[in-house]
Amino acid sequence: MFTFETHDNNSYWMKKIAFLGSKGIGFSSLKFLLDHTSMLDIEIVAVFSNDRKISKTDPSIMDLAKSHSIPVFQDIDKIIELPSFELLISVQYHEILHQKHIDCAQELAINLHMAPLPEYRGCNQFSFAIIEGAEEFGTTLHVMEAGIDSGDILFERRFPILDTESVQTLHQKTTMESIQLFEDSIAKIIQGNYQRQPQSKYKGIRASGFHLRNEMDSIKQIDSTWPEEKIDRYIRATYFPPFAPPFTVIKGQKFDLSPNWRNEIPR
Repeated sequence: MFTFETHDNNSYWMKKIAFLGSKGIGFSSLKFLLDHTSMLDIEIVAVFSNDRKISKTDPSIMDLAKSHSIPVFQDIDKIIELPSFELLISVQYHEILHQKHIDCAQELAINLHMAPLPEYRGCNQFSFAIIEGAEEFGTTLHVMEAGIDSGDILFERRFPILDTESVQTLHQKTTMESIQLFEDSIAKIIQGNYQRQPQSKYKGIRASGFHLRNEMDSIKQIDSTWPEEKIDRYIRATYFPPFAPPFTVIKGQKFDLSPNWRNEIPR
């Protein structure tokens, strides 16, 4: 459970927050803020979301915001028209913010990136960690800037990756760790109790990597002549229903693959 320090001076006051988010982790983070507005001494002044979900059963961020009479927007440029607010909090938001959006936060703009930094910036971080045989993964709260996932690290959690890890299990683990990170750290961020760690501090200690969303198309194509270990690793890294499955092409014919791939590749 988080703690919130009290202070005798006048440098602490109710912080106004613009929240940007989607998916289940975005919903959980927003709900935590709304459930603790009094203790955190905050007001959510606007929510930006496209209500993107992984599963149809995922709860709706938009419905949650509307149930608390919070204005909801899909156009990020509307943030420029908001009255002044101190904090911008982004959790799995679907758009890249420009500096003009980030600058709207008078005090700080932060992002919850569900991967360790600077090793896995950008998209599809779960898949590439498995493909690359990473032994460790994590989740990070960092300062937002114009560069993608390149801002100073505020707080992070790290945990081991199993040899049998799949993109589904790694996503589930990271979601739970991200929820814990957010709940443990957000009060400290609101009250300014943090130390910024530039990602450049880890140069030579942590490998810096960056991946684009469209790279998934290439890593989903499996070469049936690969060693079994490599095929299995790529399947574990890319099989994640309801998204399109990995596949192989043999003599011009496409075969969708699953963890049962040994019975799905013609021999």
